[in-house]
Amino acid sequence: MLIKVLSGIGGAVVLVVLVVLATPSKPTVPTITHLNFEPTYTQVFEEEVTTPSVVETTAAVQQPPTPTRTLYTVTKVIDGDTITISMNGVPKTIRLIGIDTPETVDPRTTVQCFGVEASNKAKELLTGKNVWIETDVITGQRDKYDRLLAYIYRDDGLFINRYLVEYGYAYEYTYNTPYKYQAEFKAAQKSAEAAGRGLWAPGVCEEEPASAPQPTPQPAPAYTPPSTSGYSCSANIYNCGDFSTHAEAQDVYEMCGGVNNDIHRLDGDKDGEACESLP
Repeated sequence: MLIKVLSGIGGAVVLVVLVVLATPSKPTVPTITHLNFEPTYTQVFEEEVTTPSVVETTAAVQQPPTPTRTLYTVTKVIDGDTITISMNGVPKTIRLIGIDTPETVDPRTTVQCFGVEASNKAKELLTGKNVWIETDVITGQRDKYDRLLAYIYRDDGLFINRYLVEYGYAYEYTYNTPYKYQAEFKAAQKSAEAAGRGLWAPGVCEEEPASAPQPTPQPAPAYTPPSTSGYSCSANIYNCGDFSTHAEAQDVYEMCGGVNNDIHRLDGDKDGEACESLP
């Protein structure tokens, strides 16, 4: 009797299992929750912008500071393109690169047109001012007269070389080879010419008519030998442009020791004669 009951129960269980297995199940379909297949980067982009990486932050911190420029005081403006500065207490003559102003102090020539104006403008811009200098590997650091070659910037950032060309106080000047700012200075001169500034102003440098009265030549003042107390032989302070005559330069040259102590380098060929180009 018990066997029959269990047999009946077992048959029912088997029947239920068979029914379940025989019933077709509904296939499982992956649920697609986002049908827009175009990727969205907004959040990632914002995180990259607002949260710099450790490498970027470290690089920003480790960048070297801007170097401090050394300032020098202008002690003398010789003419429009030549000045003297105090460098560690020692006077140094500097020839401005890339420009040439009309002559005012060269004993070999008369004062040239607009030379006084150029010299006065340079004095106005630079006398007693603090400047920093930039040299040029193309031109070298010194010219044949042993003057330093440099670009001059006033402490407020004014680029003196370019200013003098741009406003008609100087010509662009290339000596032998192109220099760093040659294209810039040539463009500045074209601007001055087009605007009629300075020496490019209409009629500024026209020659006087032939009938104009000529000034009567005046005799040169008598030369008085310099006092030895008025000159220094301890540093290179003077050059030939600081003297009016050969005799004056020769006296200072000999006073300082001649060829054996030509501290001012007045005798370039070491023949015992100082500043032979002077009258």
